[in-house]
Amino acid sequence: MKFFVDTADVADIADLAATGLLDGVTTNPSLIHKAGRNFLEVVKEICGIVEGPVSAEVVAADFEGMLREADVVRRLAPNVCVKLPLTMEGLKACKRLTSEGTMVNVTLCFSANQALLAAKAGATFISPFVGRHDDVGQDGMDLIEDIRLIYDNYDFTTEILVASVRHPIHILQSARIGADVITAPPAVLRALANHPLTEKGLAQFTADWAKTGQTIA
Repeated sequence: MKFFVDTADVADIADLAATGLLDGVTTNPSLIHKAGRNFLEVVKEICGIVEGPVSAEVVAADFEGMLREADVVRRLAPNVCVKLPLTMEGLKACKRLTSEGTMVNVTLCFSANQALLAAKAGATFISPFVGRHDDVGQDGMDLIEDIRLIYDNYDFTTEILVASVRHPIHILQSARIGADVITAPPAVLRALANHPLTEKGLAQFTADWAKTGQTIA
């Protein structure tokens, strides 16, 4: 499974990239707003930190507008992945861009039918939002299972990028289902390494080592 981080905070991205575990980055207008920086500048900077795909979302709602904005962002770096909404206009833009060799992440997916359309339009990634399903009393992982089944039935190459990830269990469940990618906030990715028994064991080892009076030098 590939790990993407969902943020526009360059410091967080650089820190996680240093672990060697980060495969890409996703951003959206809300994250850009939170970062308080120029959209094009921050996307270009992120593309210089990670080698993998960096999703940059257009804001136009019409086909021609999406193509104009996509042309701007894809010129920033070769690893830019244009992010488009799952609308008919977005799917049309997806087909055009992917036919030209541009990576496309189709976002705001909430049904398996939508995911099927995105795959047929040639999307590089489909982003189903599991956390927002959970918020309205549905099980977001059921959607991931349906998409995995459909994509496997027809050998679609579109990668399932699980988004709106709220906690490590979402990541574990996605891995069990066989999702290709997850994107999560920095805090959720870091939480994967946490376990109380690890902390307890480390504290015991540290205390016992101090009793030896030794140093490693």
